[in-house]
Amino acid sequence: SDPAMIKGIQEAVSIPVMAKCRIGHFVEAQVLQAIDIDYIDESEVLSPADDVYHIDKTQFDVPFVCGARDLGEALRRVAEGATMIRTKGEPGTGKTMLAEAISQALGKKLIIWNIKSTTKAQDGLYVYDVVQRLYDSQFGGEGVDDIEKYVKLGKLGEAFTADDQVILLIDEIDKADLEFPNDLLWELDRMEFHIPETGRTVTAKHRPIVIITSNAEKELPDAFLRRCVFHYIEFPDRELMAEIVNVHFQDLDQHLLDQVLEAFYRIRSLPQIKKKPSTSEIIDWIQALIHGGYDPDRVVAEVPYLGVLLKKNEDIDALRKSWR
Repeated sequence: SDPAMIKGIQEAVSIPVMAKCRIGHFVEAQVLQAIDIDYIDESEVLSPADDVYHIDKTQFDVPFVCGARDLGEALRRVAEGATMIRTKGEPGTGKTMLAEAISQALGKKLIIWNIKSTTKAQDGLYVYDVVQRLYDSQFGGEGVDDIEKYVKLGKLGEAFTADDQVILLIDEIDKADLEFPNDLLWELDRMEFHIPETGRTVTAKHRPIVIITSNAEKELPDAFLRRCVFHYIEFPDRELMAEIVNVHFQDLDQHLLDQVLEAFYRIRSLPQIKKKPSTSEIIDWIQALIHGGYDPDRVVAEVPYLGVLLKKNEDIDALRKSWR
């Protein structure tokens, strides 16, 4: 876009402004950085200036946002300087394993921050144990004036203070409340946070590679998504699911596997099933069929142990009405 138009937008709004440049066009990116843009979108939507090489983002101070069509492309964007990847997929598609694979591929330590419904952004930065300090003061504990002793860094704090660049996995971010992602924006943008109890500012020694997983249980804020490289993990097809099952059951009868997969993917294709069975359900179902000594030829027709596959009464009722 015309830099004059972009500057007009910057003057008109108080929110961060992101502008697009073509793939590989580092001069366009230099122009955008020169006019103090907040984010650069190296956009595959625009005609690329270079359809082979992307911009070396490590040469810029302004953060980049990139699209990625597959995992290999997402990793290449990370190597070029992109620092946040958001992955999304159904439960059982391997979102957490993705972070472990990236950690192994890049030879970097993996720090996992498991998010719960009660998790606050502050928890990832640091925790000040005021209760322990009060307890120590009552019983004559030494060093109670040393507040630093009662400050413990969270997972984000660990990533910031690591001597080498690490992979930080923020797992299942959509479990937290709606304000959680927004509360993290400043720290992830500036790569620092302040501890008022001690007056210390923790600044990242190295910008961590942040991987965020979501089960799509709730939408994440647009301001947060703008900072992300998006990668959707498709649910495994029949061939890949067969490979996954064979890892868990190495001597599984092929006929039983064929019948299980036939029933499983037919159930997943039914539009009336609201909570579709995932990878963990098919593993548990096979376990139940084996222990029950069930005849493989009856699996598709009868779908036994239905409660292992479906976890909602309305889904079970819908299946029984429609199954043929």
